[in-house]
Amino acid sequence: VQLQASGGGLVQAGVSLRLSCAASGRTYGMGWFRQAPGKEREFVAAISWSGGNTYYADSVKGRFIVSRDNAKKMVYLQMNSLKPEDTAVYYCAARTDYRGSYYRYEYDYWGQGTLVTVSS
Repeated sequence: VQLQASGGGLVQAGVSLRLSCAASGRTYGMGWFRQAPGKEREFVAAISWSGGNTYYADSVKGRFIVSRDNAKKMVYLQMNSLKPEDTAVYYCAARTDYRGSYYRYEYDYWGQGTLVTVSS
């Protein structure tokens, strides 16, 4: 399975940005993680294979929305009301389980990351 994240960029605080993750091969539960400079990679959002279950970190709940289109093998992260503290490299990840997960170690495949920079 290969994952390709895209859609990052430099934006001002308060605006929206949508990240995309293209998957090749079979994927089930998908997740988004991020890593800010000098910090550990942290969970952002996840979605089950059906899309019926979504999971969010408290820091993004109510601002970010994760979705997927299985026919296109795409997963999206709609990021609204961006804040400078959202600045990070964002990674998509896939696991061979139908459920999403909060935990990095439960993901089997990782994309290369896309940089999001939010200026104040």
